[in-house]
Amino acid sequence: MAKATREAYGEEIAKLAVENPKIVVMDADLAGSTKSGLAKKAVPERFFDFGIAEQDMISHAAGFAASGYTVFCSTFAMFATGRCWEQIRNSVVYPQLDVKIFGSHGGIAVGEDGVSHQAIEDLGIMRTIPHMSVYNPCDETEMKAVVDYVAGNGKPCYIRGMRSKVDDVYTDGHIEDVTKIHVLKKGTKVAVFATGLMVQASMKAAELLKADGIEPTIVDVCCLKPADEAGIAEVLKNHDVIVTCEEHNVVNGLGSLVADVASKTTPRLITRVGMQDCFAESGNFEALLEKYQLDANGIAASIRSAVK
Repeated sequence: MAKATREAYGEEIAKLAVENPKIVVMDADLAGSTKSGLAKKAVPERFFDFGIAEQDMISHAAGFAASGYTVFCSTFAMFATGRCWEQIRNSVVYPQLDVKIFGSHGGIAVGEDGVSHQAIEDLGIMRTIPHMSVYNPCDETEMKAVVDYVAGNGKPCYIRGMRSKVDDVYTDGHIEDVTKIHVLKKGTKVAVFATGLMVQASMKAAELLKADGIEPTIVDVCCLKPADEAGIAEVLKNHDVIVTCEEHNVVNGLGSLVADVASKTTPRLITRVGMQDCFAESGNFEALLEKYQLDANGIAASIRSAVK
């Protein structure tokens, strides 16, 4: 059933908070949008809303974590990674405190909210912080698996969520290991690495390419740090044409990650599909994905070009 990953996040943290009295949930005046409000209903005594004071929220989260709690902080991706970078770096990650930062409404798919709310740098910003884990789940099952995993690992992390509903990728409701890449479709010659919303778009692009006789391998990369370098290298070794797809700036995102691995293991020419170091604009999210060639048709066109 199609569901926004932010909904899956809210459901899972509410469930975990009921089960574990050491889990605290925080938000910054967006509990309805991030869906952390579900935890407020479940455990109101361990839910804190800081209003429009994201930096204050992160600082308090560090204090709770230093006192032995696991803390989930939620706000929009733009605010979480933009306004709070210093607090995340110095107060949370440097001392390696158990704080999970959820950035909802990531990418350009927030549509009409406009460029001020379209976080296309968030994954890169968080990847640059030493010892920071970064996840970008593609559907409900993967989001819940990520939340379950990080709730018990005692480490800081960043999780990106999406505003819009997305089709199920993992229809059996199970993922073995969220830190590893997952080959969703096996093909030949061409490999497409995708993350977040682009996983579904890449799968649809693969269907369009059948008419061209192109059968790409589709790889879901949920964990962008620490990267599954061995898994990525294995895919690179067995394919000649490499394409990366991300709803993010191509600078320091998934494309950069795959290029880093390729430079160390299996040099390849890599076509990076994503925001080409540019801002988007305000508009319907489906129209924006089409304009910036991040829909199935655009991805298919990029793959055809890479093959030629």
